[in-house]
Amino acid sequence: MKLYFAAGSCGLASQIALREAGQDFDLVEVDFKTKRTVEGSYFDVTPKGFVPALKLDNGEIITEGAVILQWIADTHSAGRLLPAAGTAERYRALEWLNYVATDLHKGMAVMFSPFVDKASKVDFANGNLAERFAYIDSHLAKNEYLLGDRFSVADGYLYNVLCWPPRVGIDLSRYAAIEQFMLRMEQRPSVRASREAEGLAPR
Repeated sequence: MKLYFAAGSCGLASQIALREAGQDFDLVEVDFKTKRTVEGSYFDVTPKGFVPALKLDNGEIITEGAVILQWIADTHSAGRLLPAAGTAERYRALEWLNYVATDLHKGMAVMFSPFVDKASKVDFANGNLAERFAYIDSHLAKNEYLLGDRFSVADGYLYNVLCWPPRVGIDLSRYAAIEQFMLRMEQRPSVRASREAEGLAPR
């Protein structure tokens, strides 16, 4: 398998999941600006041009981070990374995956957008993102992970996105449970290895 990524972006969650599942894979870095890799045009891999993308051994390409995470959990982890399909716990996990993907990930994307002015970003962070952080913090104050005491691919995704706020001037230090979650995640070998592979400095 090949995982196409850009350092510090949303491919980190997929890399964490692959390592948690004990899978061998190659990393192929994508240049965000040129949309090129060492293989050539990234648009030849996916016309969307976004990371991550996972190329399977049979040549098929899977895109969209939340979908890649579900595929990894369903095909390689023997039920360790998501609850069984059809169970109530599975739907709770999918709720969290979708919440991170839409409310949090897409919200954070606003903060990186060159089409939004600085003042509007500050207003958006205070008026929108702060509520999301508070909701997550409240949940994590009572749970080690999103699904209670059980790690899942949703936690890798949440960790990935919560690495971004400091890069855009958002201080998360008042969210004590989030801070503890981040520290807990960074003790996992999969997270440490993934950060190292992307050349990311300690948070």
